[in-house]
Amino acid sequence: MNKKYFSENLNKNTPQKGNRKPGDSPKNLRKKSKDPLNSFQWKRAGKTSLIWVLIIVAAIFLSNLFTEGSRKETEIDYFKYKEFLENRLISEAEVIVNIFHGELNTPQTIISGTGNQIAFSRFRVVLPFVDKDVMDEWDQYGVEYSFKEQSIDWTGYLINMLPWILLIAFWLFIMRRMQGGAGGIKNIFSFGKSRAKIWDSNMPKVTFNDVAGCVEAKEELKEVIAYLKHPKRFQKLGAEIPKGVLLVGPPGTGKTLLARAVAGEANVPFFSLSGADFVEMFVGVGASRVRDLFEQAKKTSPCIIFIDELDAVGRQRGAGLGGGHDEREQTLNALLVELDGFEPSQNIIVITATNRPDVLDSALLRPGRFDRHVVVDIPDLKGRLGILKVHTKKILMNKRSVKLDILAKGTPGMVGADLANVVNEAALLAARKRKKSVDMTDFEEAVDKVMMGVQRKSMILSEEEKKLTAYHEAGHALVASVTEGADPVHKVSIIPRGQALGMTMQLPIDEKHGYAKKFIEGRLSIMMGGRAAEELIFNELTTGAGNDLEQATTIARKMVCEWGMSELLGPLTFGKKNEEIFLGREIQTHRDYSEVTARIIDQEVVRIIRKAERTAKLILKEKVNILHRMAEELLKYETIDKRDIKKILDGKTIVRRNNKKPTQTRKKSHIKSSTKSKTKSAS
Repeated sequence: MNKKYFSENLNKNTPQKGNRKPGDSPKNLRKKSKDPLNSFQWKRAGKTSLIWVLIIVAAIFLSNLFTEGSRKETEIDYFKYKEFLENRLISEAEVIVNIFHGELNTPQTIISGTGNQIAFSRFRVVLPFVDKDVMDEWDQYGVEYSFKEQSIDWTGYLINMLPWILLIAFWLFIMRRMQGGAGGIKNIFSFGKSRAKIWDSNMPKVTFNDVAGCVEAKEELKEVIAYLKHPKRFQKLGAEIPKGVLLVGPPGTGKTLLARAVAGEANVPFFSLSGADFVEMFVGVGASRVRDLFEQAKKTSPCIIFIDELDAVGRQRGAGLGGGHDEREQTLNALLVELDGFEPSQNIIVITATNRPDVLDSALLRPGRFDRHVVVDIPDLKGRLGILKVHTKKILMNKRSVKLDILAKGTPGMVGADLANVVNEAALLAARKRKKSVDMTDFEEAVDKVMMGVQRKSMILSEEEKKLTAYHEAGHALVASVTEGADPVHKVSIIPRGQALGMTMQLPIDEKHGYAKKFIEGRLSIMMGGRAAEELIFNELTTGAGNDLEQATTIARKMVCEWGMSELLGPLTFGKKNEEIFLGREIQTHRDYSEVTARIIDQEVVRIIRKAERTAKLILKEKVNILHRMAEELLKYETIDKRDIKKILDGKTIVRRNNKKPTQTRKKSHIKSSTKSKTKSAS
């Protein structure tokens, strides 16, 4: 029997970091992290960069200024130079290659291109060539000349290189920001360093006392703790502890907390990082970070390496169209080598967590690597009670009114993250109401909020919509009340919550792990009760039953294809239960049944749903008076509980003080509605 039947009708589980240099001891790590000089300050770096740019610009300006001040020369043409030379106006000159820098005896004037007169005493002219005849001519006209070698124009070079320098500096700045981390210029190119966050003995510990539930998982992990505490006891007998432990379970079940508790119990350093921390835009960075991580771990052994979301880097290789992701596969290969390479990692335990074990590469799961799989499943009643006790220690609670066992019983399917959210929401509600402590009504309201959503008080429904919603929910409640073996109806409401216009909530009497065919058929009839009531009373169909039909179709198809509950097809399963998420694999896989069988499956699904609909209609027709009465009470009070429903079924009158809406006070909380109207009803 498949225990996952109701998991789709419950709330989806809501899920719940620094660089370390090799050689750093755990004791000195916190001191370094608190040192303000050890963190890169972008504000100061920006100011420093601006100052250096201003210094360079000023140096260039001053260099040009002094150069021009020392040589205030006017450039003239060759014919003017010949005129000055023949008139013996040139007293001395300095020749650099073929450029003639001359000085006149007396200042001369020339007319510029703009028409202005320019007086000058120094000039320069470019000569076609300099040979013996030219020098003889200088001697003839009494010019004292000298030759100088051409010097390097550093200013020009600097001006030409300045844009490239600024471009490189900007590129380094962008690369630094993309890499995230701090540490100054020395760490700009340290892409291959591990980003694991380390927890040492100086930090707050997490022990098994902080982890409620997970009894079997904690028992399996006690061997790891014993090995880390007393490795010689195992080595003496020749025993080898598993190198890798894979924690498998839905999101929010406490896999990360469990790994931290193992490190706290063993009192060893704990390296924590995510699988996505290995993936980078640069080729080879992931593999480099894996090697650096294990090098750091070897220096602080014994220790624990925890990699969360292993599926981000450990997916099957070669999957997908056009092959796999080369960079991710290189990272995976490096991880495989480090787990059981030529150099064994002594006293290093690798613990990983994932909620998608079906997509992991088979090489990771073989013996010698992650050969121990620990299932961290959804907590049972005892586990939920323990989780609530752990989280309620942090809040001021009215212990007389709060019954944690009732809350635990009324929250089946919730994981640790959901229960923590419930406790937090209850504390927020109490603070909003300015209470001195959190009481039971706050917890019940928090459960409603987490499981069904916030009341949409601003949503105004027309009388026609309210009436249709009332009959819809009354149909669910009536069918559930008279169906043998169904979970008792706990509460019915037509107050909009979340995306639903109304809710019918059922509370199981005890914890169920398997479901009979009769129970499932009854649940399908309950789901079709809302649609049947709309058709019976209003003689038309609306969109309000959309979510009911979706859930019913899913369950009916599972009855046929997975659970073997079809009398026509027999005890067979059809189709793959866990399909590959990669498009390439989906194209390559073939359906394991024929087209004829596919048509029979569709016919069986339709038959099962039609049967459930007929059953619901038959119940409602026989008890149509009770249906009208229940809908009227819903329109009057908006919410009725199990006591009110019992009075309606017995033909008694609901009496309330001042004709007010029923209070939300109840001894038992509830599970999520088996049926709900997601869209507005259209009559």
